[in-house]
Amino acid sequence: MTNEKGQLIGRIAAFYNMKKAKAEKVLTGGAGFFECINNQESANLLFNTAREWLAERGMLAMDAPVNFGENDSNWGLLVDGFTHPGIGMPYHLPYYKDLFLNYGFNVFFKQYSFHLDLTKKFPERFWKIAEWIGKKPDFHFKHFSWKETDAFIADAAYIYEKAWSVLKDDFTPLDTELLRETLNGAKAVLDEEMIWFAYHKDEPISFFIMFPDANQILKKLNGKLHIWNMLRFLYYKKTKSITRIRAVAAGVIPKYQNSGVESGIFWHMNEKMKHKLQYKEIELSWVGDFNPKMISLYEAVGAVKAKTHFTMRYMIDNSLSFERFMPEKVKPEKLKEIGDVEIKGK
Repeated sequence: MTNEKGQLIGRIAAFYNMKKAKAEKVLTGGAGFFECINNQESANLLFNTAREWLAERGMLAMDAPVNFGENDSNWGLLVDGFTHPGIGMPYHLPYYKDLFLNYGFNVFFKQYSFHLDLTKKFPERFWKIAEWIGKKPDFHFKHFSWKETDAFIADAAYIYEKAWSVLKDDFTPLDTELLRETLNGAKAVLDEEMIWFAYHKDEPISFFIMFPDANQILKKLNGKLHIWNMLRFLYYKKTKSITRIRAVAAGVIPKYQNSGVESGIFWHMNEKMKHKLQYKEIELSWVGDFNPKMISLYEAVGAVKAKTHFTMRYMIDNSLSFERFMPEKVKPEKLKEIGDVEIKGK
């Protein structure tokens, strides 16, 4: 969208996936990749365009800002913690929140990102649990390997279904081909020893997926990946310019959520991280305000809340009542904030 002088002042994308739309309680489309000047009239015009396009195609609600695929990247509106964005995490200016709320969006759920300072020791109690579960004979742990990609993708889909299907009635299974594309797309920076799976008697029961934060390199390339910048990318990677990691996803089958298996994964991962001293910080992103168990795990390892994103919903059909994704089970004022501690590796 441009103004009367032909200056670019905003953009928005509208889209829907009928399979996912039907999985919601009401037919729901998406809007994302939203950028706008600090002007409510301009924002309203963008939102109206997306809303009308979705309404013409039968959508009754609109989620924003979201993306075309899964919610592990480019998902949610940043409302707190306006610092460096991890790879795949969106960044927005503070006034964006008002543009959404003034238009009539409601908070569908809140997303918290935690930062973990790797230069500090993990709590001793956590390591005792981790070492105990790590040595139990019925449990074993292994990291991702490109040679076994198909097996790991199948294991991830199994865990995802068991773990997430209990959270919502309109559960949508993991798109395995999209996961494969994500892995292949991250191949330039992906470290096999940063993706871990846990098993109990050969049943996959948990996974923890992390990627090096390539944003630390990409921001030096001015948004262009021509031949020269590709060489610069390889140079920065080789010289260990990436000092942060982003935890993209984690899941545990419900019946094992109190077994300490998460601690076991951290224990094995930590053994490998001892040889990767360039990494100073992990961004654990994101966990919903409806997931107290995962938040408790992050706090148990010493992580503190660093950022908050909102997934917003607008009811296109205003005769329908707005309903939150799930009841909020964690109050933000109960969480230790990043401002209370010093995090290195900025």
